[in-house]
Amino acid sequence: MSAESAESAESAESAEPIASPAPQAPEGPGAPEAPEVPEVPEVPEASTSHLARRRLLAAAGAVGAAGFVAATGTPAAASAGHGPRRSAALVVHNARVFTGVRGSGPARAVAVGRDGRILAVGSDAEVRRFAGRDTEVVNGRGGSLLSGIHDAHAHPTDAATRSLRPSLDGAEQTVEELRKTLTGFLKDTSGDEPDGWLVVEDWNPVGLLPRGTAPHHSMLDALPTRRPLALRGADGHNMWVNQRALDIAKITATTPDPVGGKIVKGPDGKPTGVLKDDAQPLVSRHIPEPDEAALVAAAAKVFAEAAASGITTFMEAVTGADELALYRALAAAGKLPQRVVPALRLTSEQVKDPRASLAYVKKLRAGFDAVRGLRFGTVKVFLDGVIEYPAQTAALLEPYLDKDGRPTDHRGDLYVSAADLGRLAAALNAEGWQLHAHAIGDRAVRTALDGYAYALRRTGRRDVRNTIAHLQLVDPSDLPRFAELGVVACMQLQWATRNAWTVDSLLPYLGAPRHRWLYPARSLQAHGARLSGGSDWPVDPLQVWNQVRTAVDRRGTDAEGEGDLYRAKEGISRTSSLLTHTLGSARQLRVERLTGTVECGKQADLVLLDRDVTRCPVAEISGVEVRLTLGGGTVVHDGESPSGRAAAARVTRAAGRPRVTCGCG
Repeated sequence: MSAESAESAESAESAEPIASPAPQAPEGPGAPEAPEVPEVPEVPEASTSHLARRRLLAAAGAVGAAGFVAATGTPAAASAGHGPRRSAALVVHNARVFTGVRGSGPARAVAVGRDGRILAVGSDAEVRRFAGRDTEVVNGRGGSLLSGIHDAHAHPTDAATRSLRPSLDGAEQTVEELRKTLTGFLKDTSGDEPDGWLVVEDWNPVGLLPRGTAPHHSMLDALPTRRPLALRGADGHNMWVNQRALDIAKITATTPDPVGGKIVKGPDGKPTGVLKDDAQPLVSRHIPEPDEAALVAAAAKVFAEAAASGITTFMEAVTGADELALYRALAAAGKLPQRVVPALRLTSEQVKDPRASLAYVKKLRAGFDAVRGLRFGTVKVFLDGVIEYPAQTAALLEPYLDKDGRPTDHRGDLYVSAADLGRLAAALNAEGWQLHAHAIGDRAVRTALDGYAYALRRTGRRDVRNTIAHLQLVDPSDLPRFAELGVVACMQLQWATRNAWTVDSLLPYLGAPRHRWLYPARSLQAHGARLSGGSDWPVDPLQVWNQVRTAVDRRGTDAEGEGDLYRAKEGISRTSSLLTHTLGSARQLRVERLTGTVECGKQADLVLLDRDVTRCPVAEISGVEVRLTLGGGTVVHDGESPSGRAAAARVTRAAGRPRVTCGCG
């Protein structure tokens, strides 16, 4: 099905123009490389029987990600029925093809060439002519065939690290219940007594019961151990440690807050054990890193789960030398099934020195540029924290309210000024690098826009596609500035649902007039902004298709009670959501000439679903199962294989974990 015909099939959904691919390739370090000639594995001979599903590209699957990431370049012009016939490696027929291309006609089949590119798109009859004796043939059974999902903001290597440690799964617990859980973890790791760290993942920073209970190191000190303890907040912005950990880190009442972070102190002036944002490394630098072999194995499982979810491209939203080293190990082992754009993280201190920052990111790129599958050109900066009570470190234009709706004197924390951001953006943009700014609150969003405006005036470059991520709260006066400045709005729309996090933890502290502007996707789109989509995984479990759905109905599977989160005002159409998570994200990552739509000559980054997501009831999109994922023509997930079923099962189990909070990075 074409993008236009899908749009016309919608009934109770909003409609807006379909974004078409940008006609020019971007310049700079994020631009597509020159074409390479990948090694093409031999494909076993097989007949084109009437079986709905057969063994797929066994030889191609053996080469894994190495064969996938080698295939890059500029799409060639081709179409079904034109030019000399070439035998395809794979044909998918009887599908509903969502091309993502404005003006394309209905399509039911796609042929994949032996170079990993899309060879033909059209009707079953048009594409059938590309099937040879050794072509693998898959019956789509009427399910959607579309571009692979491009996750434009996630933390997959962090998901791998977290999987190696015990987890609280975002639970809400009393202090007594929490101690019981932690005591169990201590018993399970008793061999680490008396000095080994116990690091626990997915602590819920607002989950202590009864509501309003503030975490304090004394609650952890009462546990039957002298080991240092660290509870890592699932939001990525908070850590809670015991006194032993504070002592190891030499954090006392006189320790100053680091730039971009906060050591929470009690009325007595002493540290409570809670560390926010860039105060966390004061402790985390003392925690031993996981064993490399174990981490590589965990990461391989994580990326397999992503492939089982239909993801073919990631942006790793916080990247340094450690994450890049892990990617190098994965690529060397042939266990990196996605393309990855690493966003090289700068601290608030580094931001103040644009020349040194530029040298730093260039050095990182030079050290890892040879890693197959990585595409450099993005730099990450944090402007604020998170908005939910009681953290409230997101930067607001007007103060937070107290629980009774009265104004306070607290407007959150702004970690970078507009002037510093502007100078940094100008220096980076001038050499083709793009900035990716974390901005939750409306003051942080405005700061990012002001900084990008300065950079545009200095460089005149709109092609770099500077980005603002999260956009939980945007002042309506700033909506037109995204299009005016060419800024991409990267949104995590699985959060746009009515539940405790968007109501109980926000509404009393923002007030109804501001609350209405939560995740203003349709308003941004109506003002001409380009949207892209990301998961922020593992802040939330990886639920790609629920994410696609929630952007439309503003409910998803996480809604509590009746109602939605301003669907009539901010829900986008089904077609727009699909485009946001494919072409929109590809455009943000500056790979839209390579992938992101189903067009002849583009890389065969494709996903085959078990249903037609352009026509099924919107609520059913959450339950989508991925039958097949291709990366550059290579099968990276086969839903009917034992490994594919195992990966899909892990995704399903993880989806049962409750939401914690948002804005990890």
